Amino acid sequence: MKTGSPLPEAFPAGKFRLGAALLLCVLALGAPVSEGRTLEDGACLLCHRETGGRAAPAGAQALADSAHARIQCISCHLQAGTVPHPESQAPVACGRCHGAQSEMYLNTRHGCATRRGRTEAETCSDCHGAGHGIRGSDRKDSPVSRQQVSRTCAGCHQDTERAEGVELLEAGPVASYLRSVHGPGPARAEAPAADCADCHGAHSLYDSTHPESPVSRRNISGTCGKCHPDVSASYAESAHGRAALRGDRQTPFCTDCHGGHAVASRTEADAPARVEAETCSGCHESEPVIRNFGLPRALLGPYGESYHGLAARRGDAQAVGCTSCHGHHGILPPEDPRSSVHGANLPMTCGTCHPGAGRRLAEGTVHGLAQSKHWSIRAALWFYWIVIPLALGAMLLHNGLDWARKTLTGVRRAVHTDVVRFTVNERVQHFFLLASFIVLALSGFALEFPDAAWVRWLAIDDEAVRRSVHRGAALVFSLLSAYHLAYMVFSDRGRRLLREMVPRRSDGKDLLEVVAYNLGVRKEPPVHSGFYRYPEKIEYWSLVWGTGVMILTGALLISSGVTLRHFPLWVFDLATMVHYYEAILACAAVAVWHFYGVIFDPDVYPMNCAWFHGRIRRPRSVKPAREEYSGETP
Repeated sequence: MKTGSPLPEAFPAGKFRLGAALLLCVLALGAPVSEGRTLEDGACLLCHRETGGRAAPAGAQALADSAHARIQCISCHLQAGTVPHPESQAPVACGRCHGAQSEMYLNTRHGCATRRGRTEAETCSDCHGAGHGIRGSDRKDSPVSRQQVSRTCAGCHQDTERAEGVELLEAGPVASYLRSVHGPGPARAEAPAADCADCHGAHSLYDSTHPESPVSRRNISGTCGKCHPDVSASYAESAHGRAALRGDRQTPFCTDCHGGHAVASRTEADAPARVEAETCSGCHESEPVIRNFGLPRALLGPYGESYHGLAARRGDAQAVGCTSCHGHHGILPPEDPRSSVHGANLPMTCGTCHPGAGRRLAEGTVHGLAQSKHWSIRAALWFYWIVIPLALGAMLLHNGLDWARKTLTGVRRAVHTDVVRFTVNERVQHFFLLASFIVLALSGFALEFPDAAWVRWLAIDDEAVRRSVHRGAALVFSLLSAYHLAYMVFSDRGRRLLREMVPRRSDGKDLLEVVAYNLGVRKEPPVHSGFYRYPEKIEYWSLVWGTGVMILTGALLISSGVTLRHFPLWVFDLATMVHYYEAILACAAVAVWHFYGVIFDPDVYPMNCAWFHGRIRRPRSVKPAREEYSGETP
């Protein structure tokens, strides 16, 4: 009778199947193996077949395609050899065949949790899959293959509810790993460079504090060395590696610098030099580490204020970071002749980025300004620290007294309505001066303070954009200065204006009279003569001075290769410092002095529009009427 054919109603179908199964079990004792199945397996499949089995959801086809295709059923289901089967079946014991793996597992964190009765702890089926369709790790569709193992681990380690109460060093480690340089991606045909098992082990998954763990501090360099042997060998010879060999727990290991799961390549890092500085500062700014290893103090602070440090903070991908000079993994102390920062090797190290300038650079301070070695930098610092507060304080005092006197008395000075202050040519010059100055100030301070909120608000937080905009505005400013110099020297009107701008003794007298009047010492407001008063002369010659200083120092900074090749390092550092402080003085002077004369002076409020139409107009209310300007209009 064919299997599956109808039976007489008088003959019970259950008894027929039981009898057939017993008969096949007897025949199986001497039956040959056919296609990886014994007749004993066939007897099992008579009931547990793919089309309606009672206990094998994967079915015979899944078993035939699995790693256990040639394993007999009773090898796993020990109590299934008797028919009828016992009501309750003992759990499958994978350790009967996989003894070594089972022993390792039972000693791990997963296995210990299982022995303590934690039902959420990972078992064999959680990783390798449940049922009969278990694939080998060499199959891409296996849960423990290189392509799938990270997703398998994520099933628990990304499940916050399941991981609740479990002490993990990192929340969401798999998500960090998938974004890392090790994670799977199109460039690696969806296969990771290093999967979870490569670093943590397959069955010997110990805590990172366990001495046998592949990711413990004593073993991590060897674990990484499996894929990076040259790096591991270089690290072992370095100052860090030798300290680790001595058992010093304060020395950095691979994960201290690169991170645990979110390992990013240096080229993919945001501002690599800044990331390096922040990473190295964890140890080199730590007082216990400094004392233990006898390291020099206050290195990263000066570096952050140096040209290299500022470039790193601005996000310059080409900025010089710690590893640019000290090396990456084979870092040696400066006194080691093999060190890249040894005195004999510094010219070559610096010359890597500055061809021909290595010898000059090696003469200066490495991490910061050369202020501790040259008197000119200290003198310039003291100059600006004294001049900036005094100059701004004097301007504020002068303008404050003037504003208070005019506001309280209501006295305004009268000016000629027919005086031409600016010609069209001069108004165009003023426009380019105004535009280039504003762009220079914004882009320049954005370069100096790249992390400021207003930099992001103005959308100039890209290093290349800031640098290009600043240099473009500097070029416009320099060309304008050259044109203005030619205009003042070679044109008739320019020469007359220049003569009017020459400071005279009467300017000092006018200044004293204004101060005396504003203080109430003088009863009548002073009457001035000349086309320009002392405020305009002070501002003009301050602009001339500042323009010369900024163009000179800016040229030295832009042509850094030439500067460093032909001048000592202190010249470059001096130019950097002067350029910065002169910019502060210029912007502050414009805000305090120029804006008062053009906007906030009660005589011209709300604005002196001579920059727009070129003429000086009479204020609306004037008492008493006095003429300020006399003589021929230039």
